[in-house]
Amino acid sequence: MLDQAASLRKLVAQKNNDMKDSEEEKKPKILTVTSGKGGVGKSNFVVNLSIALQKRGKKVLVLDTDIGMANDDILMGFFPKYDIGHVLFHNMPLEEVIIEGPFGVKLLPGGSGITKLNEITEEIRENFIGKISALRDLDFIIIDTGAGADDRVLRFISCSEDLILLTTPEPTALTDAYSLLKLVSYFKIKSNAKVVVNKALNYKEALNTFNKFNNTSKKFLSIDLEFLGYIMEDRKVIEAVRKQSPFILSFPNSYASKSIENVADFLIKDRSHRKEKTKDISIQSFFKKMFNAFKA
Repeated sequence: MLDQAASLRKLVAQKNNDMKDSEEEKKPKILTVTSGKGGVGKSNFVVNLSIALQKRGKKVLVLDTDIGMANDDILMGFFPKYDIGHVLFHNMPLEEVIIEGPFGVKLLPGGSGITKLNEITEEIRENFIGKISALRDLDFIIIDTGAGADDRVLRFISCSEDLILLTTPEPTALTDAYSLLKLVSYFKIKSNAKVVVNKALNYKEALNTFNKFNNTSKKFLSIDLEFLGYIMEDRKVIEAVRKQSPFILSFPNSYASKSIENVADFLIKDRSHRKEKTKDISIQSFFKKMFNAFKA
């Protein structure tokens, strides 16, 4: 892992001279959602959050980069044949690969194509950038990474504006989340992160979980944490997964659905509040940065 230091620090420090966007072009908020371990409900969170944002009139693209465990499509009830690799290496039209989910959420499956990002040539990159420019009206790009602290996850985190770390109150989940955060801090990839506590019995348990996690992080890590919200433990979530339907659609009045709606509202308010303070980048610039990250 220590061998990654040079390339990751170079990536974080580099100036992106190719990110000169026109003022009239819409610039999406780019979020990476990750977790320290599998089984905490990350993909379910991403799918339902994207629908909650889309219901509020925001246009969302989900990039599923969880190799081997990618299931955003299954949670939406789809079984895609193609992924980003078909666009990159087989010149397939983007519209044939992108899936349109509930309320118009767009899903771009990563699949095996994610493992070959280091093979991207300049010609392939520019061809893809030309295709992706058709999605200029996006408000949010949500990257669903694999769980854990491997090199690929860290690189996706470096590409995004915000990091959302999902955990549960379970000690093992918190320990693994801290291990991931320790690497993010060590490599100076991010100086802050948002935390969502999933499968919490109530607000009190969620807040106590965050406070304990935050207190430990403050002592040992150079990273500021913000409590983004929590998702209540809810039997309806399991029922929805079995139906291959997002719980926000199958059970809109459930505790989990109300929780995810609150997180979506917070993100929208947060984006409006920070818009004048931060400079978002265009979708073309994001993918250029992503390709550069895996070339570094």
